[in-house]
Amino acid sequence: MSIHRSRGSARRTARLGAALALAGAVLAACGDDDGGSSSNVDVKADEDCAARTQEARDAGELTEVKLQLQWVSQAQFAGYYAAVAKCYYVDEGLDVTIVEGGVDIVPQDVLAAGDVDYAISWVPKVLGSIEQGARITNVAQIYERSATTQISFKDKGITEPADLAGKNVGSWGYGNEWELFAGMQDADVTLDDITLVQQAFDMNAFLAGDIDAAQAMTYNEYAQVLETVNPETGELYTADDLNVIDWIETGSAMLQDAIWAQTEKLSDTAYADQTVAFIKASIEGWAFVRDNPEEAAQIVTDSGSQLGASHQLWMTNEVNKLLWPSTNGVGTIDEAAWKQTVDIALGTQNETGATIISKAPPETAYTNEYVEKALAALEEDGVDTIGADYTPIEVTLAEGGK
Repeated sequence: MSIHRSRGSARRTARLGAALALAGAVLAACGDDDGGSSSNVDVKADEDCAARTQEARDAGELTEVKLQLQWVSQAQFAGYYAAVAKCYYVDEGLDVTIVEGGVDIVPQDVLAAGDVDYAISWVPKVLGSIEQGARITNVAQIYERSATTQISFKDKGITEPADLAGKNVGSWGYGNEWELFAGMQDADVTLDDITLVQQAFDMNAFLAGDIDAAQAMTYNEYAQVLETVNPETGELYTADDLNVIDWIETGSAMLQDAIWAQTEKLSDTAYADQTVAFIKASIEGWAFVRDNPEEAAQIVTDSGSQLGASHQLWMTNEVNKLLWPSTNGVGTIDEAAWKQTVDIALGTQNETGATIISKAPPETAYTNEYVEKALAALEEDGVDTIGADYTPIEVTLAEGGK
């Protein structure tokens, strides 16, 4: 169900839309929203790793660590699953439990409360939490590139942000809307120039024609369209049926999945060293995903993910593109990209006139100290953290992502 916002009714729609989105969330959601309840993930390790893990546990050689995801089990987080399954965390003396997110879970709040040791979340969402008092720090910017797009069918004639004027434009909300709003603002398209539609965590309203331009992550919702049968042809939709507005190209992209740590605990040597070890093993996991996408997708599926095989592999492949090749080593926080994210957070207004933050974030909001140590250690171990020769694989989607 979609709720349309007529001019002047933004506040009313925002409140109603949020309630509907909670009711309409599905397991195949994009994973970039804040928010069922969190649950621990049982990652199946290979026999050698499982044996080594149990031996290390019995010997008391491992430190227990909890990682909070921002959504349910899916290849968006493949690197962390791979790091468990391949014993990269165990090699660093860590016994990592992956905790799934859900519609009512805000990862940065769980971390700030001390209920987990690390969390995965988008930078703009956490900037707002930091301004409201959350003491957490970005210690590794895993995704170098944004995956957010706005897609439309070719017959809508929407090829750039200016074309959104007069259209029904979908947005999930929950902090996922800011790249869209920034792109519109840069094109002098106001929220009064569009009909803003509360988009559920699926593409049903888009496919039904209720939304002209829908939010879609390259690794999820875009694929949902391509694995749907076009009723006019009897065949699956193809990329040729769609126009895509890429917020990287328009200059309104913001930093997304990052590893966050507890700021005050970083002053403790044990936690600081643990953070380096955790980042190191996580990046090694992502390097495995880069080099073994099919096996990585299966690892995530075996963890209990409900996504179909072709969709899971598509997601793995597309997520790899967000990391590789890396400019300065995976996890390094680029100052220019950070500044762009902060500037958009300061200068872009939503339908209520609010911005994400009202002042620059503190210096403790991010640091490259720990990721640089992790990258140096990985390079000594011969792990490629740049992936200069990375080439995506070809993935064929099946109907329904099966």
